[in-house]
Amino acid sequence: MPITLPFQPVIIIGAGRSGTNILRDTLTGLPSFATWPCDEINPIWRQGNLHWPNDELPVQRLTATIQRRIRSAFVQIWKQQGSPEFVVEKTCANALRVPFVAAAVPEAKFIHIIRDGHDVVRSAQRRWQGKMEIPSLPYFVAKARYTPLQNLPHYGLNFVKNRVSLLAKGGHRLASWGPRFDDMDLIMDRPLDVICAHQWAACVTQATQALRHSPAASMALFYDDFVRAPDAGVAKITQFLGVQIGADTIARATRDVRRPSGNTAPQTGLSDEAVQIIRKTMSMMEA
Repeated sequence: MPITLPFQPVIIIGAGRSGTNILRDTLTGLPSFATWPCDEINPIWRQGNLHWPNDELPVQRLTATIQRRIRSAFVQIWKQQGSPEFVVEKTCANALRVPFVAAAVPEAKFIHIIRDGHDVVRSAQRRWQGKMEIPSLPYFVAKARYTPLQNLPHYGLNFVKNRVSLLAKGGHRLASWGPRFDDMDLIMDRPLDVICAHQWAACVTQATQALRHSPAASMALFYDDFVRAPDAGVAKITQFLGVQIGADTIARATRDVRRPSGNTAPQTGLSDEAVQIIRKTMSMMEA
């Protein structure tokens, strides 16, 4: 018998560097919205599937025991955060396993945030190069608090390997960053922007297709629209979630959303191959 969730789970789906962080932080600035005090909880989603070769966990890998552990983690954070009405979760790798996530938490409502691939690739390259917005060690220590104890050595070793790889490659790039899709190893010798373009394309296309065919409640939110008019974006989300929140409260929650300045040409700094991957993916999504 699945553990009952006495709150509404809200799952943010999005490729890495698509605005998932700012969306989560904005929503948890609203009354009765809370989340984990760390960036992502991939180790919770991956428990029982630690050695699966990528983040594309099929539904068949969700056993009753794994589902119970995932739901227990949600209940635990709900209690720790004072029993809010909404628990928000965002783990970028979930873009590659929406059916798995929806089966684990069928009550969840999904918000798919989509950002232009050109901007994502330029931003993702910096992360692949080990350039983080927050110090890496505190970042991983915070995540370790919500990693199953028996899996800590695995993630600790991966962290060390990634940093050693960065040094060995002369600061060029990490061994791995972000969601890992099937056959990703086959393109690891390609230029970094091409790797990032494929990574974004896999996340966006798989998430879009899965949500279109899922019985779960979902909505799409475009990053550029959100940062241009965050109050309107949050108002749409609260309507989707069935909660009424005043305009003044929404304005306070969105005050840290950075409005974009003048943009450069979308393809600036990207190879022709990366641009073609992005354009092909966008065309497929619009079809």
